[in-house]
Amino acid sequence: MAELIGNLLVAQSGGPTAVINASVAGVITEAGRHDYIENIYGGLNGIFGILNEELIDLNDEKAKAIEGLKYTPAAALGTCRYKINFTKKPEQAARDMDRLFEVFAAHNIRYFFYAGGNDSQDTAHKIHEESVKRGYEMRVNGVPKTIDNDLPHTDHCPGYGSVVKYNCATVMEVGLDVGSMATDDGSCCIIEVMGRAAGWIAAGTVLAKQGHANNPPHIILLPEIALDEEAFLNKVKATVAELKYCIVVVGEGLKNAAGEEIGADKSRLDAFGHPVLSGAADRLAEIVQGKLNLKTRTVKLGYAQRAAAHYASQTDVDEAYACGQVAVRAAVDGKSGFMPKIVRLSDSPYKWTVELHPLSEVANVEHFIPRDWISEDGMMPTEKFVAYASPLIAGEVKVPTVNGLPNYVVLEKSRVEKVLPARA
Repeated sequence: MAELIGNLLVAQSGGPTAVINASVAGVITEAGRHDYIENIYGGLNGIFGILNEELIDLNDEKAKAIEGLKYTPAAALGTCRYKINFTKKPEQAARDMDRLFEVFAAHNIRYFFYAGGNDSQDTAHKIHEESVKRGYEMRVNGVPKTIDNDLPHTDHCPGYGSVVKYNCATVMEVGLDVGSMATDDGSCCIIEVMGRAAGWIAAGTVLAKQGHANNPPHIILLPEIALDEEAFLNKVKATVAELKYCIVVVGEGLKNAAGEEIGADKSRLDAFGHPVLSGAADRLAEIVQGKLNLKTRTVKLGYAQRAAAHYASQTDVDEAYACGQVAVRAAVDGKSGFMPKIVRLSDSPYKWTVELHPLSEVANVEHFIPRDWISEDGMMPTEKFVAYASPLIAGEVKVPTVNGLPNYVVLEKSRVEKVLPARA
């Protein structure tokens, strides 16, 4: 393994999680232990910021602030959804790559780490390949992150355990509230959670049942299973007849029999050209009220579910931190083009380790819930799923407070002087 002396750059991308900053803390802390790594920089707002030479000096941050990243939500370095797309925008992608490597060379970046989900791992893979092609000696590794839990090859993704923990607590609380007001007329509450293509987040709320069949949620609808409207209505009706109320959890990407997302607003597109999802719960409420004449309310957990660091899983924090550390160790050892993956050693007691997987087999591949982890009617995860998800929500993070509220960290963000002309 040849020694590689130079600076390190870490950045974040995509939707934040409650523990993405723990991964960055792992990168920074581990980097500080290696003499080959000189300066430790952060890229503001991911690749988009790096293209504009927006770098900060993480050596200037207080050790207490770096430690505090373990319990601070959102993306401390800022994030983006910018994609280097050689398929649809080859000329722009080529210009972007030229600019990136100008920035890397100008600041002697020899170690680069990108924390994010599918598109972020694709970006890390492209930069790794480009460094090899250009003969620019640099080690590039991805760091896994996504509440969607849809990265392949890893047992699960950092961020997933915490979103499940928070969502389960919310379902339990909303369930107690709605159940306490149940009357002979009955009522239904539909809780919408994130998850466009994969239903891992929605499925995770099954843990709120705590093994009791009558506990909410009573129905869980997943994007992997097309909505059977008649069967759904029959189950709502039967649940209300028995319990006087029904709690439904729906993944925002739920599809109808034609494969269309029922909550899609086709008049608005996101950064990747997908219709904005803004109404799966509302659409279901219209169906329930219209067909069953049943009082129905909706709850959308939105950003709250991925930002709830005050109720994060300690297991999730530990794993996120370890993934950042392993990414750096691998790079110092000469490995580039990899993503740390979590490997489960046992369910009970829960034991895990972190290994490496080639980015070429991770980028742009989605991992879905196995069909045999979902009930035959498609409206409830099975015990196989429960055994899988249960260990991931274990442990409580102790968040410091001031005046009764969380004392989250905000980085000083000391800017690195720009040396290149402004990006065209």
